[in-house]
Amino acid sequence: MWDDPRRLNALAAALVALTGALLVWAGAAWLVRQSAFGFREVVVSGGLDRVNAAQLEAVVRDELSGTFFTMNLDRGRAALARVPWVRKVALRRQWPRRLEVEIDEHVPLARWNDGALVNAEGEVFVADYDGELALFTGPEGRAPEVAGRYREWSAALAPLGLTIGAIELSQRGGWRLAAGGGGGALSIEIGRDEPAARLARFIDAYGRTIGVLAKSGTRIGHVDLRYRNGFAARVPGFKERSAKRAA
Repeated sequence: MWDDPRRLNALAAALVALTGALLVWAGAAWLVRQSAFGFREVVVSGGLDRVNAAQLEAVVRDELSGTFFTMNLDRGRAALARVPWVRKVALRRQWPRRLEVEIDEHVPLARWNDGALVNAEGEVFVADYDGELALFTGPEGRAPEVAGRYREWSAALAPLGLTIGAIELSQRGGWRLAAGGGGGALSIEIGRDEPAARLARFIDAYGRTIGVLAKSGTRIGHVDLRYRNGFAARVPGFKERSAKRAA
């Protein structure tokens, strides 16, 4: 090979080309990191009713590093998503030096088990909230199902003047509601089998049973819907009379 001028010339040309490519790459890598391509404007849009603006600004300033060409958008989205109340983040680069940040906030629907919250999509998240919310209790991973039932059954009970304050799904799949309205607090034991059908039968019979009693001043504190063709009602303070013993 070393005695072949043609091969030597070809090797030299290849080395020159490789050296040139490396120089171009190094120059481009140096260039895209220059401050001239750094972001000069960060625009935040979307719902910011609950997201702390100071926390958001701190993350943008401290963790969103890089220039127009070098910023890692996935890493930036992950950093912003850790800010309380942030549900989703979209980052867009706009030439030459503008970064657009779009925030989608969590909308709280209820409290979930111990210390967490559930949003309108049934997603569990952790944030501080002092307002009144319904309480959801259930096994981990079942929050979307509980949220769906809550929306469905809230709409069904609304014509009766009942509002769901708590909804519980047991480990075995049984449902229990705590509702309130003009007639006071009402505990509704639905059970595991055909919960929607059982609640529908109760709602259909409410006006001529529980509603009539409420109008007459008799408050019902608990109903048990775990019967095939009806339900049982418990009156607060009511004591069943014991049978008299035969003389």
